[in-house]
Amino acid sequence: MDQQANSRPRRRGRDRGAKATPQRQVNYRQLRNPFPPMPAFSEDRIAAIHHTALRVLEEQGMKVLLPQARALFRQAGARVDEASGMVFVGRDIVEAALASAPRSILCRAGTRDRDVLLDPGALTFLPGSGTPHATDLKRGRRPGTGRDFRELVQIAQHFDVMHMLPPMVEPQDIPTQTRHLFTMEAQLTLSDKLPFVYARGTAQVEDSFEMLHDFRGLSDAEFRAAPHCFTIINTNSPRVLDIPMAQGLIDFARFGQVSIVTPFTLMGAMAPITVAGAVMLSHAEALAAITLTQLAKPGAPVLYGTFTSNVDMKSGAPAFGTPEHFKASLAAGQLARLIGLPWRCAGGSAANLNDAQAANETQFALWGSLMAGATVILHSAGWLEGGLTLSYEKMITDMEVLQMVAEMCVAAAAEDSDIAFDALAEVEPAGHFFGAAHTLERYQTEFYDSLVADWSNFGTWTEKGERSASERASDIWQNILSEDARPPVDGDRFEAMQTFIAKRTAAGGAPPES
Repeated sequence: MDQQANSRPRRRGRDRGAKATPQRQVNYRQLRNPFPPMPAFSEDRIAAIHHTALRVLEEQGMKVLLPQARALFRQAGARVDEASGMVFVGRDIVEAALASAPRSILCRAGTRDRDVLLDPGALTFLPGSGTPHATDLKRGRRPGTGRDFRELVQIAQHFDVMHMLPPMVEPQDIPTQTRHLFTMEAQLTLSDKLPFVYARGTAQVEDSFEMLHDFRGLSDAEFRAAPHCFTIINTNSPRVLDIPMAQGLIDFARFGQVSIVTPFTLMGAMAPITVAGAVMLSHAEALAAITLTQLAKPGAPVLYGTFTSNVDMKSGAPAFGTPEHFKASLAAGQLARLIGLPWRCAGGSAANLNDAQAANETQFALWGSLMAGATVILHSAGWLEGGLTLSYEKMITDMEVLQMVAEMCVAAAAEDSDIAFDALAEVEPAGHFFGAAHTLERYQTEFYDSLVADWSNFGTWTEKGERSASERASDIWQNILSEDARPPVDGDRFEAMQTFIAKRTAAGGAPPES
């Protein structure tokens, strides 16, 4: 798909016989981070943080609520106190797990050109995830619905710079026991990108896996041979791994699917108030969860992750896109490089609407992730209110920035013709290059064409209605939904999936575990 042709509202030309405008050739589907990593701490302090995290697991332990998970730790030689649920994991067990975890993971999407390679140096963007509310200028703020979930999948599908589908909004009008069926059906029929599966109990996970491998035409062996979906595993900081998350780590490992381990540590709330202390706790929890995946199945695909920021000490509310958030991301990147795994970081904003605060916080958090060398950047578009709301307009305005970052992943051309000696020979001193042959050959494809930005002067902008970026973004997402462009779907597989959903729904679905 040509991104520039597909990233803005389509307009019908007046002359159907006119020569087509040349399209700028870009590839936003497979990106590599072009920025050198930036450190937060010296290497000896990073080693001290890692050492302290291992000491925490050995001496203070991790509370693991799932008996099956505690049994796996015990079999590996960890000390387990069944009465308290505390597990004390030796560093030798952790080091063995890190040695078996893969450094590079090729995830299979619905089509091969949508496959995602997760390895150090890769750059993968995901929109905001897991919000209970949705908002847009047309319909206002509201609890998330199934309609919102489907629409946001369509919007994410539209943009090549979105590489994977997280659960962007929680469809609260769908019963919890069948919500996994609804969300999987929406992802498979409206997108060919790598889908997300909720880790809310084995029954829901196995339903989702069955829908996925049948719809994609995979045998059980083919499904287990490569990752075809992913989940996100959050620990309960400080130092708790609950039942559904532990079960999810085991289930995804045994089926060969990707777990992205992400402790959510807020400085001064669920973690020590210092950047170093919060990152140390996050690192310890991530190591414990990663170790569990390898005890369940050595070589299971897993990503290291962090989501560490601070709170507003006046109110206790989470804050994002802060200097502390930035520094924590840099430190997490150093720790990820120390253990050698691909890893996940995140953007985000605590703003309540799509305004300057929202843009500033999201971009500052994004740059922290980029300079930290993150493989996967979640919450990179649309996220508001510290994760309580996903904004349709912010999805679009953030997409502008992500596409511009993607442009930075391509090296600028500097051949002799690009250096343009002959163009200077054509233009007299104090002249201009608008009509130069060098310009005329390139002007239609040389520059990034903005998605939302209006570069017209004040007079022209005023004549066009003085419309804000959010208002222009509203037009764009509505146009995307009106086009309703869906990937091809096999009719027989679609019918089989509908039959499966009806059967599982009639049986009561699968209640989430807690």
